[in-house]
Amino acid sequence: MEALRTPDERFAGLPGYAFAPQYLDDLPGYAGLRVHYLDEGPRDAAVTALCLHGQPTWSYLYRKMIPVFAEAGLRVIAPDLLGFGRSDKPVHEDVYTVAFHRGMLMALIERLDLSNILLVCQDWGGIIGLTIPPAMPERFTRLLVMNTTIPVGEPVSDGFDSWRTFNRSQPDLDIAGLMRRSQPDMSAAEAAAYAAPFPGARYKAGVRHFPELVMTDPGMAGVDLARAARDWWRSEWSGPAFMAVGMTDPVLGPEVMARLRADIRGCPPPMEVADGGHFVQEKGEGIARAALAAFGFG
Repeated sequence: MEALRTPDERFAGLPGYAFAPQYLDDLPGYAGLRVHYLDEGPRDAAVTALCLHGQPTWSYLYRKMIPVFAEAGLRVIAPDLLGFGRSDKPVHEDVYTVAFHRGMLMALIERLDLSNILLVCQDWGGIIGLTIPPAMPERFTRLLVMNTTIPVGEPVSDGFDSWRTFNRSQPDLDIAGLMRRSQPDMSAAEAAAYAAPFPGARYKAGVRHFPELVMTDPGMAGVDLARAARDWWRSEWSGPAFMAVGMTDPVLGPEVMARLRADIRGCPPPMEVADGGHFVQEKGEGIARAALAAFGFG
């Protein structure tokens, strides 16, 4: 499989991101593809926060939440999906499927033998991540969910349709510009850090193709998996959940999240982040602290 690797110097001196990189290049089914992840906090912690990003972001998205979790005594694992961040980037768009990325995450969980997992997810981190606990329920005990959905072969929102159309028109998407439009108080240096993994358009196959994978039609790959996951969250989930919603998100905002809340058994009313956009983790310190308090961490 042809894949690109972003030069390490692109990641030097990123604001707020002084975490040590960790790599695996021999995950079953993914041998030869290097997967990057962060591993912060005590390795022997009782609880592990598994932080899953979406498109076009990477583990940089969680830089404001990771220290809060670690300081509370949690281990924090934040992987970069293949095609994003410091992970390798397959160049052919047809590589990017729901099954490809879901399989990688499940292989990572098994390799690191993660248990008592607090799933922390947003965007594709939820679209894929929310299908994983039904397959390994013994490993997951808590949920922190932000601006995402479980697409089951139906339209998601008018905002998502507009986003997908726009993304199709941008083969070399200006990621820094997108991030600043979504969260205007983000600094130029932080916005540039989101773009660091992508020196050019050839590195952006995943960025281009991910919106095409969202299951908005009943014939799309992944619909059966998503429907089964939705049913599991409705009827089988028994752990505590915490929801935070970036209220200015035009794509997966309050209406979409209200539908998702109804699909998560026992999910309480959400934390509404009035000045939070789609990438609500930019307000992540407060979200992390509120979630930990709700879960009973001192």
